[in-house]
Amino acid sequence: MDGTREDSGLLDPISMEVFSNRLLSITEDMNNTLVRSSFSTNIKERKDCSVALFDGRGRLIAQGAQIPVHLGSLHGGVTALLDAWPVARMREGDAFICNDPYLANGTHLPDITVMTPAFWEGRVEFFVANIGHHSDVGGAVPGSIAASLRTVFEEGLRIPVIRIVREGELDEALLRFITCNMRDPEERALDLKVQIGTNERGAEAARALAGQMGIAAVRRSIDDVISYTRRRFRNRIAELRPGEYTFTSFLDDDGLGGEPVPIVVTVRVAGDTLEVDFSGTGAQARGAMNVPENALRASVYYAVKSLLDPDLPPNTGLFDAVRIHAPAGSIVNPRPPAAVGARAITVQKIAGALFGAFRGILPPQRVMASGNDVTPAIVYSGELTRRAAPYVYLETLGGGGGARHGGDGMSAAHVHMTNTSNLPAEALEIEYPLMVDEYALVENSGGAGRNRGGLGIARQISARVDGTVFSLRSDSHLVGVPSGVFGGLDGRRARALKNPGRPDEEVLPSKVARLELAAGDSVRVETPGGGGYGPPSERPLAAIAGDVRSGRVSRAAAERDYGVARVAEALGLTRS
Repeated sequence: MDGTREDSGLLDPISMEVFSNRLLSITEDMNNTLVRSSFSTNIKERKDCSVALFDGRGRLIAQGAQIPVHLGSLHGGVTALLDAWPVARMREGDAFICNDPYLANGTHLPDITVMTPAFWEGRVEFFVANIGHHSDVGGAVPGSIAASLRTVFEEGLRIPVIRIVREGELDEALLRFITCNMRDPEERALDLKVQIGTNERGAEAARALAGQMGIAAVRRSIDDVISYTRRRFRNRIAELRPGEYTFTSFLDDDGLGGEPVPIVVTVRVAGDTLEVDFSGTGAQARGAMNVPENALRASVYYAVKSLLDPDLPPNTGLFDAVRIHAPAGSIVNPRPPAAVGARAITVQKIAGALFGAFRGILPPQRVMASGNDVTPAIVYSGELTRRAAPYVYLETLGGGGGARHGGDGMSAAHVHMTNTSNLPAEALEIEYPLMVDEYALVENSGGAGRNRGGLGIARQISARVDGTVFSLRSDSHLVGVPSGVFGGLDGRRARALKNPGRPDEEVLPSKVARLELAAGDSVRVETPGGGGYGPPSERPLAAIAGDVRSGRVSRAAAERDYGVARVAEALGLTRS
């Protein structure tokens, strides 16, 4: 640590670490409560949720290690709350709700944020907040997200900042109004009540911290943690080589077909400041691929923190040293009422482009090949067979991670802005009238290299009843191949098939909305693999043999990428 003020509540590095971990313990407990108490598979199984703690001025002081893109909604929601609702009007026991990207600084409508002021001695000293991705919030399609939607009005119920709990009493009429505009209102209401209860637990923990330390010491300690993060991050930037570095990634289309859309990122290093410029990026999308402001900011902050100082405490101190320029009317800064529901795909491309731009800044041992840089999402909907209610099953799929200097890329992993778990096949088949036909790694999908890219995922699910509706939002089916570095080869693109292996097999586009399936119909989605690192000629023979024998790489593909003679030697097929 670079030293602390004499009047600080944190007198040494040990005190700093202890206080930071006290804050993180509050967010970890909130996250565990939210996951274990929720009713929807999307939160209780897939953990598509996040939590954060703010001080009374609305400054982020701690966040859970969950979904990076949710940082945009959480920070934006608290900012919107303070803009719309003066602190003097808040009362102990109040809680507020919002989701809208334009009215409440959200990132898309299914992410519903609940915020609760925590009082100490009659004054708001903290805000506790959590976000849950609800599998449906109404709108034109089940799941409330389709790349082809054109305006935010089609994407579901828009919620500005509204008080949903007044001095400890839940507004049941408001809750009914919200949930009756959504498919499966019973499940939505139960999850929202869990979100409210989670915040109550977090607020109690924050008050306990103030009671133990004294509020004056807590305030000083918060100031010091933020100042330390700001100073440490600026020091990391100052260590970089000054200059300008650009990288371009591509989306297949803007959600409604047409030409590929470039995502252009230029990073400028000057002293202890970073400028991230998106000039040259494609125009505002006609479909729902647009990225609202707070999702863009979350993407940038995630990438620079991960690349420069992954262990940096996550708080407001991180924000000051990064300047972001995004042209108005572009896909990364849309004008309302542009649709934004499928922004998860675009933010992955943004993060991937930032990692690419930093290839010119970081030493080779800290550079990564491109990962799959996509968040394919599958949605199945229909009528439940175990109770009289509609269902919406949503899942985002991982893929191959980029290879690194130190090893192969991770297989079947979420990268960058999403960090959810999979839904186990057993839970899926118990909850919904669906059958998992295959869940496997995609052979040959990782780029060859001294270190191989991670493998993508194959997820094939069939309908068990007629009238099942399927939707897909994906990318990198046509362009945007995961690129290798330092001579490593590119990873394989994604693809989707209806009824694979049958006479009626059909190749599906990357964006599908409301495809009706009959009982027995199936859809197979294969996600991209990661790029390789270093020349394939330098891959150890033992690693080549392990890939072929495990089925990760076919012998034919290994011979193509590594050479027939080397593969034969690796497999012990040559004579001594």
